[in-house]
Amino acid sequence: MENNPRELLQIMARRFGLLNKNCCTIGNNDISLIQSHILYEIARQSIPSMQQVAETLGMDITTFSRQVQTLIKKSLVKKTPLPEDRRVYILNLTVEGKFIADAIDQMMNDYLEEVFSFMNDIDKENVMRSLKLLNESMLKSKMCCTPMG
Repeated sequence: MENNPRELLQIMARRFGLLNKNCCTIGNNDISLIQSHILYEIARQSIPSMQQVAETLGMDITTFSRQVQTLIKKSLVKKTPLPEDRRVYILNLTVEGKFIADAIDQMMNDYLEEVFSFMNDIDKENVMRSLKLLNESMLKSKMCCTPMG
């Protein structure tokens, strides 16, 4: 395998299924990759606003709002105005939304556990350290999370 960083990242994206229309189907719900990320962040953050989750994901608010509306229609997310400032909306997972977020989390953990099972402990630590380093470097980059071109 080549040492071309783009090639390695392209292959990894394909193997993670990042190019698939849906990341998973749970029950009757087809969940897109973007929706999976939204559910994950709502579950992870404590009573997040729409703006907080959109910023965390690096999404513009219009695209984010459309995705949230789809999740509301699927009865996975609830959007409530903040009592002290009704312009701000808080996001919560419904019971079914929590179930689906937990199921996706379990599927990803199982997948990663299986992938890491082919490595020894030192290699696992090296991969984790390298991923942290890559994430930190991307955070410092002026080009990260902005359209190129």
